[in-house]
Amino acid sequence: MSSAPPVPAVGGVTDKLVAALGAAFDEGTFKSTVVSLDEVTIVVPVEHYLDVMRRLRDHPELRFDMLIDLCGVDYAGLAGSYEGPRYAAVVHLLSLTHNRRLRVRTFAPDDDFPVVPSVIDLWPAVNWFEREAFDLYGIMFPGHPDLRRLLTDYGFVGHPFRKDFPVSGYVEMRYDPEQGRVVYQPVTIQPREVTPRVVREENYAENE
Repeated sequence: MSSAPPVPAVGGVTDKLVAALGAAFDEGTFKSTVVSLDEVTIVVPVEHYLDVMRRLRDHPELRFDMLIDLCGVDYAGLAGSYEGPRYAAVVHLLSLTHNRRLRVRTFAPDDDFPVVPSVIDLWPAVNWFEREAFDLYGIMFPGHPDLRRLLTDYGFVGHPFRKDFPVSGYVEMRYDPEQGRVVYQPVTIQPREVTPRVVREENYAENE
């Protein structure tokens, strides 16, 4: 009775991807390459972001022809000794040709006005993803043809996924019957302090 052929290890795919990245890019192109849980993450300087993304799509050994996702990240208050830029754009790519996945992270150098170039000319599917990152984190994507809010209202103030954004927000809206329309006003929700009830009755546990 013949035994079943061995199942190829996922790590082999990871090793091949790391080798392909090393062959396609010069040393020092990436700030870092991290392999964890059989997933590869590269950190790309923002000034090389577009060139790297184009090569990831077009290089025959890579062929990341599908963009699965782009999201913003706010690293403010990260535990540990992190002292890098606050905002990053994180992209997940898929190569249908080689059946590989890759995560690409690039940081916006200016915390006060985070900017990351748009990759919409490379992957048109990134359209709403970049709009979402702009809406929720305030990351600007130069080159995007229609960068406007996607999930919040046009009159919304701030970017709600930033870690310093208050839970209650800055403004609220209500229908004003006198004006016959919806109006915006400063938020009136007052934070409520929830204090647990503490029983201090002597011999409480002994009473029925």
